[in-house]
Amino acid sequence: MKKILIIGAGKSSSYLIKYLLEKSNEEELQLTVGDISTDNANKLINNHKNAKSVILDIFNIEQRRYFIQKADIIISMLPARFHLEIAKDCIHYKKHLVTASYISEEMQKLDTAVKEKGLIFMNEIGVDPGIDHMSAMQVIDRIRKNDAKMLLFESFTGGLVAPESDTNLWNYKFTWNPRNVVLAGQGGAAMFIQEGTYKYIPYHKLFRRTEFLNINGNKKFEAYANRDSLKYRSIYGLEEIPTMYRGTIRKVGFSRAWNIFIQLGMTDDSYTIENSENMSYRDFVNLFLAYSPSDSVELKLRSYLKIDQDDIMWEKLIELDIFNPKKKIGLKNATPAKMLQKILEESWTLSKDDKDMIVMQHLFGYEKNGKKEQIESSLIVYGENQTYTAMAKTVGLPVGIAALKILTGKIKTPGVQRPITREIYEPILKELSLYGIKFTERKVPYLGYNPNHVTG
Repeated sequence: MKKILIIGAGKSSSYLIKYLLEKSNEEELQLTVGDISTDNANKLINNHKNAKSVILDIFNIEQRRYFIQKADIIISMLPARFHLEIAKDCIHYKKHLVTASYISEEMQKLDTAVKEKGLIFMNEIGVDPGIDHMSAMQVIDRIRKNDAKMLLFESFTGGLVAPESDTNLWNYKFTWNPRNVVLAGQGGAAMFIQEGTYKYIPYHKLFRRTEFLNINGNKKFEAYANRDSLKYRSIYGLEEIPTMYRGTIRKVGFSRAWNIFIQLGMTDDSYTIENSENMSYRDFVNLFLAYSPSDSVELKLRSYLKIDQDDIMWEKLIELDIFNPKKKIGLKNATPAKMLQKILEESWTLSKDDKDMIVMQHLFGYEKNGKKEQIESSLIVYGENQTYTAMAKTVGLPVGIAALKILTGKIKTPGVQRPITREIYEPILKELSLYGIKFTERKVPYLGYNPNHVTG
């Protein structure tokens, strides 16, 4: 039996475990799912004969190494900050590793050691990053093969709530780590290039500089810029491309409303609030407003942010119940961001039968024989329920497929890597299509930002 250790049985693990269990008889797989608690793992395994759950605390070095030694390949579904020690153990015990996380500088530094041991450390193999890489490189390589020159690459991805479960004014619910949603866009200006001109958007302006998208012809969305689009020029081999932009998709109107929290300072994660556990939601809002002996919290906020009482922005705030004087934050020494997250989770958590969706779109502009053309490639994937979400499907399936192809020798190139080569993306995309994860392509008119090439 080929032994697979999955570390972490959180929200994104459901389809991963389901996929590997479905393959376990045919491929002779034995799964061990390790987590700090076995509750969720046991639900997902459901007494399958080829799987077991174990208590695994990654901070318990002896315990962690014991389980890593016994496996042939390790899949880490933990947050990115926990991968490094697992990766070092994998090098020591000569084990392959798969994660869905971005390659950190520390992970990249392990590349030489990983290659020396003949190991594969596959990273960025979820949805974004992951499916975005693979689907983009498949088309980019095809364009290059046809001797065309890339002029524009734009890529947008969003984890959203499906239309039938879209029941709040924000048109949004959490489908992945809520903390990442609250902190989105922080850590520096968004950087990209348009028609050869570098552009930078500081965090406090990020959610007011959005792009409108039409996906699959008629579904309208908005997108805000990701933090660093420029690094993808070298990753994708597009160093000379004039336009490179990556963004995150939301339903139209979300970004304008989210900007309220940024202007107030509620998304700040750099300091803690005194007595935060005893504060009410109303107290939390009042922290960021000027003192007034007579004006209410509501009036002060509307005046400060110039929100009219009949503005939909106001209705969105009311819906979150953030002015409630009785509901308590209940978090000790919390940052504003953590306090905001607590409030939002009450309103934006998926209910049992809620369905989510993943939306992705790539735009490829290129020139061939003096003619400019453009390809629009789009993907929409729907979830089944609160457990088997579209997010879990698009993260877990590519992770599982990659792990199996490494185990069976179909992916062979060693090193710390992401799925941008044909050896990796072709077989994985082919198998993903069998599960309904398939892009729709169409040719559209080339829409460069500045068709007359005037400096913009």
